[in-house]
Amino acid sequence: MSKITVVGAGAWGTALALQAARAGHKVALVARDAASAAAINANRESHRLPGVRLPDLIELRHAIPDESELLLWVVPTQHLRSSLVRLPATDTATDTAIVVCAKGVEANTHLLPLEVVQAVVPNRSLAVLTGPNFAHEIAAGLPAAAVVASIDASLREQVRTLLGTNTFRLYGNDDPIGAQLGGAAKNVIAIAAGAVIGAGLGENARAALVTRGLSELCRLAAALGGRAETVMGLSGLGDLMLTCTGTSSRNFSLGHALGRGESLATILANRSAVTEGVLTAAALVARAGEVELPICRAVADLVAGVKTLDQSIAQLLSRPQRDE
Repeated sequence: MSKITVVGAGAWGTALALQAARAGHKVALVARDAASAAAINANRESHRLPGVRLPDLIELRHAIPDESELLLWVVPTQHLRSSLVRLPATDTATDTAIVVCAKGVEANTHLLPLEVVQAVVPNRSLAVLTGPNFAHEIAAGLPAAAVVASIDASLREQVRTLLGTNTFRLYGNDDPIGAQLGGAAKNVIAIAAGAVIGAGLGENARAALVTRGLSELCRLAAALGGRAETVMGLSGLGDLMLTCTGTSSRNFSLGHALGRGESLATILANRSAVTEGVLTAAALVARAGEVELPICRAVADLVAGVKTLDQSIAQLLSRPQRDE
């Protein structure tokens, strides 16, 4: 029986802790602070995943244990850098590998999640776990698949061996740049897809937008050192299918509310969970440089208040027609 540490006791962190326990391992689920850990432990249930009981294999903690065979870092991208100070003082660069389970682009630096970790904890073996996964379905043990992307083949195999089960299939990939870009861009495109439906523009418009969004993502991956074929898999196309159509998607639902005319400030004020695409949009466009990303740019302008929804739609529809 292996020991796995999951840093972050939100919905996704709790779901991954449940999956690790389901795979037969002892799990340390590290909450934000002692009070949060105690509250979850008292009921053996997270308010982020109501009705899902935590098994005895999961131990609630507020400090990261000194020893673990694998660290799953399940903290939103915008808080990733600050959370890394929680690593134990005894930790060294040659210790346990870190698997980042976050999607997005750091707003101030325009760095991808693994780049943030590399900047803070250099010389560490790293991977990213990404793909079309809703936390509540993983927690329930429903069939799903995800990607483990790393340049370290032995780490990819370790993660597959430790976390994979018949109902949670893990596929390795040696293109972490493409995998991370897929996870970041799909949240931005999901906001656009939600806005299209919320504004009553129809299913045809959503299908066209998601398809052209995938084209943007392929261009972006190729330009930034990844591979276009990576984003045609689970971490790109698969994630787009889920996030742009699933009603459980925070990014789609935010876009849907924008499409109905609600203000961004009002939408965010009524949410406790992070909607990654809001801050990722501008950061992704900035990271892209000269790469043409009309849909992502339109979302960045929309959430920044630079353009209204009607202006953004008009801008996209007035683009020159050309061969696909």
